[in-house]
Amino acid sequence: MCRFLCGARSIFTSLLLLPAALTVNGQTVFPEQLNYVSHRTGDSITIDGRASETAWQKAPWSEVFGDIEGSKKPRPTYQTRVKMLWNDDYLFIFAELEEPHIQASLRKRDTIIYHDNDFEVFIDPNGDTHQYYEIEVNAYNTILDLFMGKPYRNGGPAMITWNARGLKSAVHHYGTINKPGDNDTAWTVEMAIPFSALGFYNWNLRPQENTRWRINFSRVQWDWDVVNGSYVKRKGKNGRPLPEHNWVWSPQGIVDMHAPERWGNLWFRAQDNSNVAAPLPEDEKARRLLWEVYYKQQQYRRQKGKYATSLQALSLPNIVNGGGGKQFDIEMEAISRQFTARVELHNSQLTWSIDQEGRITNDK
Repeated sequence: MCRFLCGARSIFTSLLLLPAALTVNGQTVFPEQLNYVSHRTGDSITIDGRASETAWQKAPWSEVFGDIEGSKKPRPTYQTRVKMLWNDDYLFIFAELEEPHIQASLRKRDTIIYHDNDFEVFIDPNGDTHQYYEIEVNAYNTILDLFMGKPYRNGGPAMITWNARGLKSAVHHYGTINKPGDNDTAWTVEMAIPFSALGFYNWNLRPQENTRWRINFSRVQWDWDVVNGSYVKRKGKNGRPLPEHNWVWSPQGIVDMHAPERWGNLWFRAQDNSNVAAPLPEDEKARRLLWEVYYKQQQYRRQKGKYATSLQALSLPNIVNGGGGKQFDIEMEAISRQFTARVELHNSQLTWSIDQEGRITNDK
């Protein structure tokens, strides 16, 4: 989606429209965050874009992708879905993109792939919304991979020089690429992402039973016309290409993939019969409370030129009923340009915190 050369839509959505667009009666509204349970495989997986192995046949499909803003927007024109597997070394991803007109033009690695129709993967292994990864691929199997130290809204630059070392990827065409006169049906993407490529220094990111990562997938789709036997982006009355479509697995609620707190959950399971994602009610409730503080603080600073120094100034309570007899205590420390908010599950050692850059930590 539009983020580098034409990144105004995503950046300004985050910085200017987010709180007002996502509040009802003063409360932040989060879209449903979807879950996918990935099973460990002992089978050998050949990365050829076809997913013909028995392990792939057993792996469940995800929900069909919807619009990035959620159900308030029309359903996508073409179906997209994914499935995942893992072993000791790799996260395997297979995506199927229904497509009557398979198109691509970019062949050089780390060019801005979403200028073509593409498929995108976003991964935040520890769920803190910082130090996350993005991989884009088009129907030529041209890769753009990048690392974000922090989201654009917090001043994070895209490190396009980062490469997912050891990445394996392949695409397969059910039709003929860049041939408008034939009948295409789909293109598929298969990836093996090394866990070793997603860590720094002595990080050990190899999943264990019931490990949870934050993940999401996006499909960028342009409207095309055929001009002199070639695909050309459809233009509006202003002579510019029409805006791209952004279709995603877990809805973001905003036109911005770089809000990792809104991604879905990937659960790693070793047993084939472990089909239900483990609930984490305290964790999710605490995180939502902290994001409520974060969004309101950003809105307050835009209006006042500084951060609020009390929860009362944000019209937020310091005690929240979590249901089931549980209670969350909220604290905040702030000066004009910095703040830290903390949520504690009452009478426990479970605490979570967030700062002005939107970094979440789970302090056990």
